[in-house]
Amino acid sequence: MSWVRFPSPAPNFVARGAPGGGRLPPHEFPETFALLLAAHGERRTGSDNQGVAQLAARLQALGLAPAVGFGFVKGAPSISEAVRRLAGHDLLVYPLFLSDGYFTRTLLPRQLSEAGAFARGRTVRLLPPLGLDPALVDLVLDRARAVARARDWPEARTELVLLAHGSSNNPASRRAAERIAKSIARRNAFARVRPAFLEEAPFLDDAIVGSRGPVLVVGLFAGEGLHGGDDVPQRVAELGRPDLAFAGNVGAFEALPDVIAAAIRRG
Repeated sequence: MSWVRFPSPAPNFVARGAPGGGRLPPHEFPETFALLLAAHGERRTGSDNQGVAQLAARLQALGLAPAVGFGFVKGAPSISEAVRRLAGHDLLVYPLFLSDGYFTRTLLPRQLSEAGAFARGRTVRLLPPLGLDPALVDLVLDRARAVARARDWPEARTELVLLAHGSSNNPASRRAAERIAKSIARRNAFARVRPAFLEEAPFLDDAIVGSRGPVLVVGLFAGEGLHGGDDVPQRVAELGRPDLAFAGNVGAFEALPDVIAAAIRRG
């Protein structure tokens, strides 16, 4: 098995299969590539990961690539299955992750290699994950503003909480949420912007303590798995506050395909 190790940081790395499993220098990416959406996924019973499938279909309709596939580091289809389905194409891999940590820097490159993505003569390009895209700030801000308007909540009195996964073992999720929150706060659109987490402090109830107006919660999740699909709306509902509303998860925002399309065109 040939092994191509992605350097750190991984974004915008171009690897090409070579005799003996070596690595050739980066070169201009060919036009006849296939787009592979790589996401976290969900293995639990009843999960069909349809959100990512629908996103792939929308990107295919935009004509961004001759073929568009999707695979999951956890769930079906796997990254290996997705690579096999796109056999014969060079690959442009878009990581549908909100942070740049273990999954994007270690697990995804490993699974691509184990799937044989770096066959002789095949070019594989790994783009920066969604969480590093500067357009993500506008995506979140536009959605929050739309929900605030729909509820007649003045932005200047409304607080915004970005709810992410968080982890005591890896700071990537925390850093991503804090970075996005600071970028949105600099726009001075909402009364206060702060991050909260499912797996570490501050938790959602901590983040809204002392709030003096309505609060919007945006989930920093790219899929409809256990956390994004169940935990986030459930946490919001459990607090039972009429002035607290869930604005949805980033992965389900209507404008997300446009953000991804722009990133792919930038290449």
